[in-house]
Amino acid sequence: MTPDQYAQQRAAASGSSFYYAFQFLTPPRRAAITAFYAFCREVDDVVDEIQDPGVAGAKLAWWRKEVQAAFAGQPSHPAMKALMPHVRDYDIRADHLLAVIEGCQMDLDQSRYLDFAGLQRYCHLVAGIVGEVASGIFGRTEAQTIAYAHKLGLALQLTNIIRDVGDDARRGRIYLPVNELQQFGVKANEILLRQAPWGYSERFTALMQFQAERAHRCYDEAFALLPEADRKAQKPGLMMANIYRALLRELEAEDFRVLHQKISLTPLRKVWIAMKTNWRGR
Repeated sequence: MTPDQYAQQRAAASGSSFYYAFQFLTPPRRAAITAFYAFCREVDDVVDEIQDPGVAGAKLAWWRKEVQAAFAGQPSHPAMKALMPHVRDYDIRADHLLAVIEGCQMDLDQSRYLDFAGLQRYCHLVAGIVGEVASGIFGRTEAQTIAYAHKLGLALQLTNIIRDVGDDARRGRIYLPVNELQQFGVKANEILLRQAPWGYSERFTALMQFQAERAHRCYDEAFALLPEADRKAQKPGLMMANIYRALLRELEAEDFRVLHQKISLTPLRKVWIAMKTNWRGR
């Protein structure tokens, strides 16, 4: 298997909404974003799949060395071998990749966020930086497009957090800010125990609606930031935005029953949204 084939397999196997947007890119840009996405999956899986924090920490340390070695001309992992031919063309820097690893390290170092400011720092590393790199690969001519990409990354990550409350609780993590749990009178134990139906109190639903409304604001702010000159090139990002926003609306329609199940869109619906975005251009 070549590095490019490895990256392609990694991206396709994830079943992510991102994969559907990649298909509308030119082959060089598709190869670049697929390799970058494969890297992100590799480091993210270190935290999600390795239960021993010491082992996971050692693995992330290995990835930091691998990034430095790759940018010094000596990549060893197939994901990095697939990515390195594209870094100059799309201005992908070592500090971008190291920031993503730092975000994954935060998952090992803490399982709670006291307030939204702390959560935003995490989202900046695992989603905002990813958005910045992706926007460069898609084609960016305006500096303001970076601000759009960061805001959109935040919106996507907030949607993920809402969808994954139950999955994260199973791993002992709660990304909803502590002071907001307190604001709505929801105890951490109610989330960590993941017991339906009593976990779905009116307090919990109000807390989740508060999270959804903030995510919707971030989508609106991101769209307002996108310069018209870059709108066509950034269509893959808009596809992801529309897919994730449809998911957010689905979560609302299901009254945020996310403690015991993972709510998702069907692959066919994702393809349809991506195609519709491609036709409409927004």
